[in-house]
Amino acid sequence: MRTDLHRHDTDPLTAVRNVGILAHVDAGKTTVTERILYITGATYKRGEVHDGTTVTDFDVQERERGITISAAAVGCAWDGHRINLIDTPGHVDFADEVERSLRVLDGAIAVFDAVAGVEPQSESVWRQADRHGVPRIAFVNKLDRAGADLDTAVESMRRRLDTVPMVVQLPVGREDAFTGVVDLIRMRLLTWREGGDTYAEGPVPVELREEARRRRRLLEETVAQLHPGALEEFCDGSALSAGTLAGALRDLTRSGEGVVVLCGSAYRNRGVEPLLDAVVAYLPSPLDVPAVRGAVGDDEQERACDPAAPLAALVFKVQATPRGRLTYLRVYSGTVHRGEAVWDAGARRTERIGRILRVQADRHTEVERAVAGDIVAVAGVKAARSGATLCAPDAPVVLEPPTVAEPVVSVAVEARRNADSARLVSALARLVEEDPSLVVRTDRESGQTVLSGMGELHLEVAVEKIRRAHGLEVGAGRPQVAYRETVSRGVSGLVYRHVKQEGGAGQFAHVVIDVRPLPVAQDGTCDGAADFVFRSVVTGGRLPRDYVQAVEAGCRDALSEGPLGGHRVTGVQVTLTDGSTHPKDSSPMAFRTAGRFALRAAFRASVMALLEPVVEVTATVPEDAVGGVLGDLAARRGQISASAMRSGTAVVTATVPLAELFGYASQLRGRTQGRGTFTSRATGYAPVPGAVSDQVVPR
Repeated sequence: MRTDLHRHDTDPLTAVRNVGILAHVDAGKTTVTERILYITGATYKRGEVHDGTTVTDFDVQERERGITISAAAVGCAWDGHRINLIDTPGHVDFADEVERSLRVLDGAIAVFDAVAGVEPQSESVWRQADRHGVPRIAFVNKLDRAGADLDTAVESMRRRLDTVPMVVQLPVGREDAFTGVVDLIRMRLLTWREGGDTYAEGPVPVELREEARRRRRLLEETVAQLHPGALEEFCDGSALSAGTLAGALRDLTRSGEGVVVLCGSAYRNRGVEPLLDAVVAYLPSPLDVPAVRGAVGDDEQERACDPAAPLAALVFKVQATPRGRLTYLRVYSGTVHRGEAVWDAGARRTERIGRILRVQADRHTEVERAVAGDIVAVAGVKAARSGATLCAPDAPVVLEPPTVAEPVVSVAVEARRNADSARLVSALARLVEEDPSLVVRTDRESGQTVLSGMGELHLEVAVEKIRRAHGLEVGAGRPQVAYRETVSRGVSGLVYRHVKQEGGAGQFAHVVIDVRPLPVAQDGTCDGAADFVFRSVVTGGRLPRDYVQAVEAGCRDALSEGPLGGHRVTGVQVTLTDGSTHPKDSSPMAFRTAGRFALRAAFRASVMALLEPVVEVTATVPEDAVGGVLGDLAARRGQISASAMRSGTAVVTATVPLAELFGYASQLRGRTQGRGTFTSRATGYAPVPGAVSDQVVPR
């Protein structure tokens, strides 16, 4: 099918789409990817998740568990365009993979379950895409399932995602009888025969014409309210032409003011061709997105998407394969050739590109070069980590790397045999190199090696990978959560003097600080990212600016270890109210030391509270098991926030401490005879009941 709703420009970069597939776990994004590859001719057999035959879920654990663990890149061609697809994980434990992928994508397809609508992880990945400014189109999948309803799913998008859905299709038939869609832009019927390999195009049936006209009118009114050009035509003729409507939809999608909504059933091959047409028509090419910005010394510089410009490429993934290390790049500007020397701007070292590979999941095709707009893998790069910038040696630039979330769960790992200890260290180093959201450290008290990650499943997969990839017998302890500490009630006017005189120049710094807790959300949780605010109200030039900055740096040093249990301190506001200097002995180093010890003293004088990570749990259980599930969640200190009935099942939403969720999957299956499932997403930190320090009166 061809829409002819997009423009065909002479620049080949306009025919490139770098697109990610985003969704909640089990919404069908891997199946959508498989059908796209099959329909475009990139594969000749339809892969199935339940059979373990998909192209993108090629890892052994992915096929055994039936979930996507690692983002996989594939490519295909459609209507004269090259589409680079990245299938991302849907489980919350692997959200960091989504973050790294979104950093290098120009657009995305958000897949929603037609029965469940917007689910917790759907909302999380949507917010991630919002932060990166990635334009999206939506595909409401599984319309062939019992209880599927497009309007209900769209309403959940409008309510939970704060977006304006622009529905461009009307489904034909419900549930098992779903056979096709009415294209509301061209006002034509598209139906798929059994098996979905072929489709037919025809006029809208008489019985659907009135409903199709009504929905087309709603679409036109929605678009006219948001798009000035469409509004002008709508006011002149009380209608929009197909060309104007398509152009307005493209503009609104790329600006993020609205989201085009399509529907279908990927499993039955229904609705995938219009989805591909929408990718080409509405999502941006590399030329349509703003030029990437990078740091050049103390200045910022733009790098346009131009193959003739100096090279600037961002490493977003590192993968160890049996044939060696692969480094995945998004080339933002310039051209990189096989055998070329490039500059790692962050590590300040030269790397050499051995081979350049077009990636099809675990299969690769070698090419001579990659140009601006390309997503490729390269071999031969030895040390560049995820987030590194590879650039031209004579035009260095540092691009902003993807953010890495702080780990929330830890396990102690050890080799079963002492002889394997060195091999375990090497295996852990390679694991962290591939997945920056994993952190390895040595516990100072016990001497144990501690592996930290984003969740119980994340660590379970990581440990199993060590066992399989390196042939090591590894033991893992019970997971432990990452606690935080915060100020429950602060102190005012805490005075600290740092005086040190041991011959020669001394050290002198005098500071006065107030410490207060930062505001928390209404539900009692706080965002671990907003952990510290510092401000100075010192007037009259009593403290030079560089001394004030040194005090702030010292306070940040003090956040690493709280008085309750040595956990990181979060949610603190420090105000520097006064201070004094010595004409000879004061220095930035002295004031940094004073800031560190002053804040530590303030913590000891304050009422401190222990915080634990909490998650939002959404459990889908049989109606007859609701009572037991609610009681179990309450026993786990869960707070029920919502409960709804849906097609004979109950959907229960609760906020539960992460520490109480270890082993919950097996417990839930036992209580529901294997019919219950749950998903979770991190929501922040909340106080641990009763874990508050006694206030100590400062001297």
